[in-house]
Amino acid sequence: MSSTFFHTFLINSEVNVISKSLDKKQENLVNEDITAEVVLVISETGEKLGELDCLEALKIADERGYDLVCVAPNAPVPVCKLLDYSKYRYDQIKKAKEAKKNQKVIAVKEVRLSPTIDVGDFNTKQKAARKFLTDGDKVKVSCRFRGRMIEHANKTKELFVKFQEGLADVANVDVAPYLDGRNMFMMLSALPDKKKK
Repeated sequence: MSSTFFHTFLINSEVNVISKSLDKKQENLVNEDITAEVVLVISETGEKLGELDCLEALKIADERGYDLVCVAPNAPVPVCKLLDYSKYRYDQIKKAKEAKKNQKVIAVKEVRLSPTIDVGDFNTKQKAARKFLTDGDKVKVSCRFRGRMIEHANKTKELFVKFQEGLADVANVDVAPYLDGRNMFMMLSALPDKKKK
């Protein structure tokens, strides 16, 4: 076997080992994956069994019909518990799904006005903003000035204030109307007691 072939073989083997370790995204070390020589063992009932040799801890776990799961690998003496690992993982996934289901994602909805908006359109946009706010979302009110419309910036600011005043019973002003280049913006959020439960 040539030295070039052997060198290539070693490199390829090392790459395979590295890629396997990257693919293995396991949160906890379990049973034979635990590399520490001495571990602090907690029984299935929560009783502290003390610091034991890892092989002895594995033997106890096997005799009792449990897995040895390392729950604190970075502690000075790694902490391991006797658990049914598949049930433990199932419970963790279930809790994560439950937490995700209960969290409320706040979206930012945009309502666009124009300096020449009609009363009917203005009321419709205000009604839409009210619905967004009662759903718990934030509302970004914007206006894009085209050409010479920028001359109406002060009038548009008054329009934004009127828009906000019509929603004063359900909205806080997070960001007051401001001009940014050829755009005007305002940010509103719902009053805490006005959000739908």
